This record gives sequence, structure tokens and C-alpha cells, in this order.
Amino acid sequence: MEGTLVCGRFEAIPCVHMKAAIFEQFRSPLVVREVADPVPHVDAAVIAVRACGICRSDWHAWMGHDDEVRLPHVPGHELAGTVVAIGDGVRSWRIGDRVTVPFCCGCGSCYECDRGNSHICDSYTQPGFTHWGAFAERVEIRFADRNLVHLPTEIDFVTAASLGCRFATSFRAIVQQGRTRAGDWVVVHGCGGVGLSAVMIAHAVGAQVIAVDIRPERLALAKELGAIVGIDATGEDVVARIVDITGRGANVSVDALGSHATCWNSIRCLAKRGRHVQIGLLLGDQSDPPIPMGTVIAKELEIYGSHGMPAADYERLLRLITSGRLLPQRLISDVVSLERGAELLTAADQFLGTGMTVIQIE
Repeated sequence: MEGTLVCGRFEAIPCVHMKAAIFEQFRSPLVVREVADPVPHVDAAVIAVRACGICRSDWHAWMGHDDEVRLPHVPGHELAGTVVAIGDGVRSWRIGDRVTVPFCCGCGSCYECDRGNSHICDSYTQPGFTHWGAFAERVEIRFADRNLVHLPTEIDFVTAASLGCRFATSFRAIVQQGRTRAGDWVVVHGCGGVGLSAVMIAHAVGAQVIAVDIRPERLALAKELGAIVGIDATGEDVVARIVDITGRGANVSVDALGSHATCWNSIRCLAKRGRHVQIGLLLGDQSDPPIPMGTVIAKELEIYGSHGMPAADYERLLRLITSGRLLPQRLISDVVSLERGAELLTAADQFLGTGMTVIQIE
């Protein structure tokens, strides 16, 4: 068998080049062409990408909104595939292992990693941002022993890629940051990929879910995924309606969009001692939103962020998927080729569709 010796270990893959969707300048078209295969650092693994989600965060990288991106660049951070090469320092993984990975990877040795918070590592790496990503046939993941997640055979690669940043971040927001319990009233403001994930997860843990959006088709899908009520924010007083439905306000409220209006409404709609979780990024003219701090004090509210999830916490999420209690595949609206995905990324700011689009690489 032909192969390549990589960092002292034989890689049973004969090619030395791979296809990748790459852009040479910000806001320029992505071109699918051959580039050199990644060679793993001593602590790293190279993953043969079988699927990669298309996320609006990738669009921000393409637009030049992220200072860590260096040109030329390959985006993509929501991935699943198989291990095809490992560095000499990797102990927990073998070639052929099926894996997925958090979008934000820890170094394993900083203050936060030592405390189990590798998703907010002080020296994090992030495919598609700090280095080339998974809009490619292969991608390197640093500190593999810390960051790779074993993928059960019951979960296909496309479904695993859809977990990416959106589903995993929503899971942490609902289950860990929001501490949602059965019977709680949970409000989700914004029903894109993140919000619909939050609706499904909150419903799965037994919450009573209210969905808020401005698009009827997204509200309809939110109801299919478990929301009891859908509120059209264009025609109703969102806070008043939520208080009317719940009687006292929500126990947990999630801003899954990221705007002044959704952040404000999410906090104001809470019952006493309620919990607001901010998932949606607040960028550009929507950054630094005003917060009704008087309400926060008077009601003893709690305010949290949710930024991904560490690899060590994936086990519970994957168990809920393999048991059938969570069905993230229902959120996948389109599966496309790498070439088509490269085209779609440049339009990601238009919030097209009602679900997630995933690139599949055969």
C-alpha cells in the first residue's frame, strides 16, 4: 500500500494534495482548488472531512470581521470525519476513528482548560479562523487528545457536522447555563439554526417553549420542533404577550439572534430570578446593547453567555441523540457539494432557508 510517513506514523493515504474552498482576499469568491495536505503538529490529528456545516460565523471570517484570519484562507468550523494522520504526541486516537470536534478547541494546559472550560481556552485554536478550516478534504485539529470527540456509529457524519457551533452552543445554553428543568417556561428569541436548536433541546428536557421570530415559516417549524406558542415580533408586544402566556414571565430566555431588540426583550420577559442566556453575536451597529439593569436588580435576574461547549461535555448530548430524544437531523434543510457550499457561504448574511445547510464530502 502506498502511503506517507507523517510525524513518525504511517498514513495510509497516497495523496499529498487535497481539494479546498479558498479565498485569496476578503469578500472575493471562494475557489475550489488543490492545496497541500495538512501535516500534523506533534499534538495534532488530521481529519478527513466527511461533512462540514455552513455557518454565519464563516461568513464573518470571509467578510474580514475576524482579526485572526490570515489570507489566503479556508473557512469551516463545524465538521465530522475520520482520523487519517496523528502526531507523535497523540495518545488517545488512532487512524480510522470517527470523530467530531468543538468549534473552539482548548490547549489543555491554561487556567480555563485546567478547570474544564476548554471551549473558552486562553490560547484556543479554531479551525476556519486561527488556521485553515474544514471547507476542505482534510483539516488539522491541534491538541487532539483534548479536543476530539468520539462519534458513535449510530450518528452519521452529516448529522454530526450539524451539531457544530449552533447545536452544541444551544445545548450548553439550555442545559448548563440556563439550568432548564422540566416544566420551566423557556423563550427563544430568533428561530434560525441556533434558535431552532434551542427550541428542540428545551422541549426534549421537558420545558414549555415559546418561540419568537419575524418569519412565519420559522415559527411554524419551531412549533413542529416542540414550541407551544409562536410569537410574530412584527405584530405583537413580545414582552407583554410572554407575560400573558406564562403568568409571571419566563424562567429561561435565550437571545439566539443577537440584536438590541432581542437582547432587551429576552431580559425584560423574565420572571423573578429568571435566567437570560446570550447566544447570538452582537456585531456592528448592534454591539454593546442597552440592558434594563433596573429590571435585573429588582427581579434578581441572572445573565449568562454561551460560547460553544467543551469536548468533555459532548457525551450527554450524543446520548440524547442516539436514544432518539434529540433529532438534530430535522434541522438540516440542505446537503450540498463543496463547490455549492463555497457559493452559498457568500450569501450567508441573507438568512436564507429555515434550517442548516451542510457540505458533504465523499
